[in-house]
Amino acid sequence: MRRLRLASAGALALLLCVGGVARAEGTREDGILGGIDIQQKLGTELPLDAAFVDESGTSVRLGDYFGERPVIIAPVYYECPMLCSLVLEGFVKALRPLGFRVGDEFDVVVLSFDPGEGPDLAAKKEAKYLASYGDAGTAGGWHFLTGAESDIRRVTDALGFQYVYDEKRDEYAHAATVVVATPQGKIAKYFFGVEFSTRDLRLGLVEAASGKIGTAIDQFLLYCYHYDPSAGRYSAAVLNIVRLGGVATISAMLIFFLAMRRRERGSC
Repeated sequence: MRRLRLASAGALALLLCVGGVARAEGTREDGILGGIDIQQKLGTELPLDAAFVDESGTSVRLGDYFGERPVIIAPVYYECPMLCSLVLEGFVKALRPLGFRVGDEFDVVVLSFDPGEGPDLAAKKEAKYLASYGDAGTAGGWHFLTGAESDIRRVTDALGFQYVYDEKRDEYAHAATVVVATPQGKIAKYFFGVEFSTRDLRLGLVEAASGKIGTAIDQFLLYCYHYDPSAGRYSAAVLNIVRLGGVATISAMLIFFLAMRRRERGSC
């Protein structure tokens, strides 16, 4: 698949998560920067048998959250000093006006890639972002996971999410993304950064669900917009818009012609 190095996200991650790396020796800087990447793996199957522990301390498998509806995965770590909080805050902000309810049309899996974190931290994060989302009734659709490094790596490798542990600072350097997966556990869309488009998330979920959620308007918008993997967003599908314009023009001409024929017949 096409490899995408996100310069802007990488720079933001560097600034927020590893602050002083630029002042470190050259080989160390190269090691940090060289390990931060997101390699898009659209269509890749996630390891649904990967084992984790949820926010309540219950042992679960990633596949427990798949089968019925799309899932949005947010790879973060809970003690991240800033970037991960920005990602989750921007994500939740985009979800509020989405029109789809967490736990009904889709699920959210927030996965810590720090194997040293446990369910206590996960529970605190769940409480924080569930309150921010503003709908306590959706708690069953939010899943904050921790686990062993081997299972974490299986998932992050499948996502193409590459990160580096900065031992000196006891922090991780990483980029920022959320990933939409199909109900069958295949990667469908990547959205990058710390601010997310509500429209793009909605269209991504509709596509991932193969049209089983959403409205006729969503289907119309999917015809007018196409997902650009290099940018991680939906852009106007110019050719389709031109086609729609042509159809509209022809339809208008036909209606005008029929109206004129009726008028001529009425005057006879």
